[in-house]
Amino acid sequence: MGSMAHLFDPLPIRSLTLSNRIIVSPMCQYSSVDGFSNEWHDVHLASRAVGGAALVFTEASAVTPGGRISPQDLGIYDDGHVAGLARIVRFIHAQGTLAGTQIAHAGRKASTARPWEGGGAVAPADGGWEPVGPTGEPFAAGYPVPRALGLAEIPAIVEAFRAAARRALDAGFDVVEVHAAHGYLIHEFLSPLVNTRTDRYGGSYDNRVRLCLEVAEAVRAVWPERLPMFVRISSTDWKDGGWDVEQSVELARRLRDRGVDLVDCSSGGAVHDQNIAFGPGYQVPFAERIRRDAGVATGAVGLITEPAQADAIIRGGQADCVLLARELLRDPYWPLRAARELAHAVPWPAQYLRAAPNGTPTR
Repeated sequence: MGSMAHLFDPLPIRSLTLSNRIIVSPMCQYSSVDGFSNEWHDVHLASRAVGGAALVFTEASAVTPGGRISPQDLGIYDDGHVAGLARIVRFIHAQGTLAGTQIAHAGRKASTARPWEGGGAVAPADGGWEPVGPTGEPFAAGYPVPRALGLAEIPAIVEAFRAAARRALDAGFDVVEVHAAHGYLIHEFLSPLVNTRTDRYGGSYDNRVRLCLEVAEAVRAVWPERLPMFVRISSTDWKDGGWDVEQSVELARRLRDRGVDLVDCSSGGAVHDQNIAFGPGYQVPFAERIRRDAGVATGAVGLITEPAQADAIIRGGQADCVLLARELLRDPYWPLRAARELAHAVPWPAQYLRAAPNGTPTR
């Protein structure tokens, strides 16, 4: 795959074209009641759309009530969730921006308190529940003890992802992303550090990737051919004997063959004693390796904070796009600032035009 010109080049994927290579990464807000979006989500996501990113993702949206990380997670497990999400999509579209949603199941890391409330297990009396996982081992001390999924229960998990994708389509989303990273359910099945099952979903590589591939196939079956599908993976567990980039390359090849258009390359989260080599752009090499060796488009994410840094990733062909999270919490208008610093004229909202560089067109 050839190198890209720069950060503000359009990116065509299937029938859509991203206006630039900047994507708002899914970021949990822990602010829902019974999975419903509300005014907080409206403002949070709308402000990033106004800020000039080409694609705005919702936070991870749980495909079942028990798949929520916390009782306050956003959900897409009930038809009633669609109307609120559709309202958000309409506003994002009105800004000339594409809308995406990430569908997820938290697995053994479910039923935990919000980060600012200390994390850890939420008791059933306080609105918690018994989570499920590939085995009965908890993520760490203080986390809830999961129940191991029975073989007969797994098809219902796959069907929950399929149903969530249908609801995402009903809400008008342009892109759906399957969350298979960060130690949540699908990643738990991928990682040999977590998945010690002895049935057809555990043991060998083919067995450990089975759930991920079944979910991808189920989602792609209901997601229109004209629309892109992404999958976020943890490219490595950051621990010897765990999931690693070589396994990620092979998974990316198989996902590509099942109609996945882009692999969103994150890392870590499967085990509590990982040893992450943090630093600016520390996950970019994973995106570059998977892009080159699997022949699939990739997104780079993680400590990408400066416009020149993001531009260099695209110009160097290390990834097809960049996904920003914390930096867009600090500065929702980062794409507009990046365009100014990199000397690219981009459209500004008409309401903000008085602050735009001279000659910037409206949108």
